[in-house]
Amino acid sequence: MQFIFNHFYLLLAISFGVVSQLIVKWQMSAFSFDDYETWQDKFVLAFSMLLNPYIILSLILTFLAGVTWMIVMTKFEISYAYPFTLLGLVFVTIFSIVFFGENFNLYKIGGIVLILFGVFLISKGLK
Repeated sequence: MQFIFNHFYLLLAISFGVVSQLIVKWQMSAFSFDDYETWQDKFVLAFSMLLNPYIILSLILTFLAGVTWMIVMTKFEISYAYPFTLLGLVFVTIFSIVFFGENFNLYKIGGIVLILFGVFLISKGLK
């Protein structure tokens, strides 16, 4: 049972990070830095987004991902746990295709398969 709880913390840390990134993408999709000529205008836009409630939520989720990751570090060797963070890349890729209509191609499929295979191999090293 402890094995399941420990991996739940790992999945939770990854999930917080994934949801945070998807929220940022969703909120920033309405803007283009190309519309702003000076770096000062770009900075003002980026800084003003910190007042957006969804961006604030994203920052909270990122913080929670860090706190949860600290718990994970008490449960696993980093050489075991860290490769699982690549599952975040898999989830972000899949959800960006579903929610944002991003490009889906054989390279992404191949990359996802390789990541999943690599995480599987590393997970076998726990024993």
